[in-house]
Amino acid sequence: MPSTDSAPPPHEGMPLLAAAEVQDDLLVASNDLERLQRLLTDASESLIGHFYAAADQLRDMLKLTAAHPELNMPQLHQTMEHVSGAITAMQFQDLASQLIDHTGRRLRGCADRLARETMGDDEDGPAVVENVPLRPNPVTQDEMDAGSVELF
Repeated sequence: MPSTDSAPPPHEGMPLLAAAEVQDDLLVASNDLERLQRLLTDASESLIGHFYAAADQLRDMLKLTAAHPELNMPQLHQTMEHVSGAITAMQFQDLASQLIDHTGRRLRGCADRLARETMGDDEDGPAVVENVPLRPNPVTQDEMDAGSVELF
């Protein structure tokens, strides 16, 4: 007597061709997110370079203003604005990286689950499907403003 609570065989439900196309689309989206992550990493490295440049400028200005405080005050304020903007941008990069990683894992998990459910296991044994993150979103913030800085 067959069990009524078992999963349907792989050939029932979504047609294999449609499932394969959806799986491909999910994997393409996941690859796009990985490329976006690389772009954000490059931008972050650029920001770090700007931090070093700003630190050098601040060091030079501090030497000058120690002897003549009236000098370079507009430049000092401008440098501080650059540093503040870089901190905000780095916080954005961190939040965006978390969201990209989370979304990529969800997409890959969905693609794997779709393949397992529609195509079944292969000759090597059961298909391995990474568990998707339980939380719907690791980042609750959806905008960045200058303000207080929390270093992580």
